Amino acid sequence: MGIKLRGRILGILMMLIAVMPLWGQKIPPEMPKLIVGITVSGMRYDYLSVYWNKFGEGGFKKMATNGANCKNARYSYLITEPSVGYASIATGTMPSEHGVVSDFWYRRLTNEVVGSLDDPEQTSVGGSYGSGPYSPRALHSLTLSDEMRVKSRFKSRSIGISMDPQAAVMMAGHTANGAYWLDPAQAKWITSTFYMDSLPGWVNEFNSKNYRDLYLDRTWETLRPIAEYEESMLDNNPYETGIKGQITFPYDLHKISSTGREQKNYQVLMTTPWGNTYTKDMAIAAIVSEELGQRGVSDIIHIGFNTTKYLAENYSTWSVETQDTYLRLDQDIAHLLTFLDEQLGLENVLIYLTAENAMAVDPRYLSESRIPSGFFNYRTSVSLLKSYLNAIYGRGEWVTFYYAQQIYLNHQLIEDSNLSLKEVQDQVARFMIQMAGISNAVQSYILQQNHFTGGVLHRMQNSYYQKRSGDVILYLTPGWVEHSQLEGAFSEFKYDPHVPLIFYGWKINRVSIPYRVSPTDVATSLASFLEISMPDNATGGVIPDLIK
Repeated sequence: MGIKLRGRILGILMMLIAVMPLWGQKIPPEMPKLIVGITVSGMRYDYLSVYWNKFGEGGFKKMATNGANCKNARYSYLITEPSVGYASIATGTMPSEHGVVSDFWYRRLTNEVVGSLDDPEQTSVGGSYGSGPYSPRALHSLTLSDEMRVKSRFKSRSIGISMDPQAAVMMAGHTANGAYWLDPAQAKWITSTFYMDSLPGWVNEFNSKNYRDLYLDRTWETLRPIAEYEESMLDNNPYETGIKGQITFPYDLHKISSTGREQKNYQVLMTTPWGNTYTKDMAIAAIVSEELGQRGVSDIIHIGFNTTKYLAENYSTWSVETQDTYLRLDQDIAHLLTFLDEQLGLENVLIYLTAENAMAVDPRYLSESRIPSGFFNYRTSVSLLKSYLNAIYGRGEWVTFYYAQQIYLNHQLIEDSNLSLKEVQDQVARFMIQMAGISNAVQSYILQQNHFTGGVLHRMQNSYYQKRSGDVILYLTPGWVEHSQLEGAFSEFKYDPHVPLIFYGWKINRVSIPYRVSPTDVATSLASFLEISMPDNATGGVIPDLIK
């Protein structure tokens, strides 16, 4: 055999060896056909590691081991309420830019408390009265999905699916083709007139299948033998109120949800793992019916899993009920990934998973281990503040509203009394800093007149939006959470900033990322990958090492 021939054969063999690892692999396209954003309400980052050995191979584990797992994803603003988190993920910027400072705020001009989604010009479509007058108009920035729609001349489609309207509306954006959430009274999927005048046929068809009744005819038992839930506290522990007072397995959902005369309390569904399953099935129906990812442009859908949020109102952070819900959610995510692979091919789908905030650990549990912690009772503290201001300035309603570590003062009364707003803010801050559980009390004028680049004041400034924020903002001592000792609206506020953030599919690298990132980097990173303009006012960065 000649030297030249042997050289050619050797060259061919080397080429074959080089491409052998690629045999059977599917090559991702230049751009993903579909972006799937997943948020899990209140999911702590450490749920991934603590429950790891109990998860199956097709859900959380599959994404974390075969995708880019950001282990140090933290929000860098102070008030981490749900609406704020969704708005920040969607826009890639801080509350100081997008304007959603909390779930509720005080509107001084009209002397009223408004919600982040409230839009009196809208009404519900397909739901009961009061279940749908929502829109994203309070969001003062464009979202990633808005940019995708504009760039494609509105050929791209954007859909939001979540039991909680906050997730569906905020994440879907201003130009969404549809946002759907659950009517608590009926457990049926609805929308508002902001998006459409009537529900699409496929939504009516999905609602007509009455999955809600099938789920509430079940008994909720643990997925695994209860003795295997070593990662959780005892099933019977003192930190839970449960569902109708029941705090231990099994739960007869038919009995618990029954209100007599063959009527049901469908809100019970939202506190069970099948609320997540219901959401997943609705999302799959949306992908199929709206033909997402099948029209030559990049589409986007956001799926918000919220059972964990509603469950947290009744159970502790480390309860058996919480762990069982995450194990079942793991199965739902595995089913979703399998569907996406069969429907579109995972090489064509870019998926990210994160949370809008993380649930804090109950201070009672921490204090038993001698960890400094406690409850800040804001109702008592604000009552004392009002008495103090009456003693200094005379009787009057000096404080108009308190919510989420923000004190709103009566500007009109202060002006009519010929007082300096700064002086009154100073008095309030000096008084509140003496309260147990408060480590900082900062006046709004301080945040307006300075630029902070780190620390607590930087986080406070990132949460401050002059038009909607309070006059004095409080920073709780680590380990402390707000608690009113009363039930009802504005009763609690207890969230942490460290959340999971995983990217999976399309061109995503298999990598563990230890350095600090933020969920606000999601929109900016995806915009960079899609080669489109970043959302207006975006402050997030592009995460290195995500794609090949």
